[in-house]
Amino acid sequence: MFEDESMIRDYQALQYTWFAKGKQRIIKTTGKHRGVKLLATVNYVTGEVVWQEEEQYTAVEFLAFLRKVTAAYPTGNIVMILDNARIHHAKLLEPFLKEMGGRLKFIFLPPYSPQLNVVEGLWKWLKSDVINNVFYHKVEEIRINIRAFMKNIMQDPVKIIDRLCVRMESNAIWENL
Repeated sequence: MFEDESMIRDYQALQYTWFAKGKQRIIKTTGKHRGVKLLATVNYVTGEVVWQEEEQYTAVEFLAFLRKVTAAYPTGNIVMILDNARIHHAKLLEPFLKEMGGRLKFIFLPPYSPQLNVVEGLWKWLKSDVINNVFYHKVEEIRINIRAFMKNIMQDPVKIIDRLCVRMESNAIWENL
């Protein structure tokens, strides 16, 4: 499975959109930098998504998320592909990983290679459906729409696979990890 974090900010992302000639669409903005912080995994085989909201990104929150993921997959081995964020290498994780007895293994992506992380596609999809060209008065409105988006997509794991889990043209990338 793939793992990543993202902050869905309340300042609006303007994307290409259609509007009547001479009637340009105006998107309000608050100019503030508030948002919702998310962690998620996408199971490349089943299309299952495990996710959670957090107030901040620290090793403590990441450890709590790992506990949630391992609870969602109580048996078998878990291989998690993730970037090299500092929280992924924190010493705080070592006792938990040891407790897992090798059941949870991390594979770190090469630096500056977000295109190899399937969850990046999830963030793009979420932003496209929830954030782009929309004004939110409150962060809570964003949270509500993120939850609805996640609930909706998780009803159809095949759609998640079709949208996010593309076949790699060459396995050479993965062989070098």
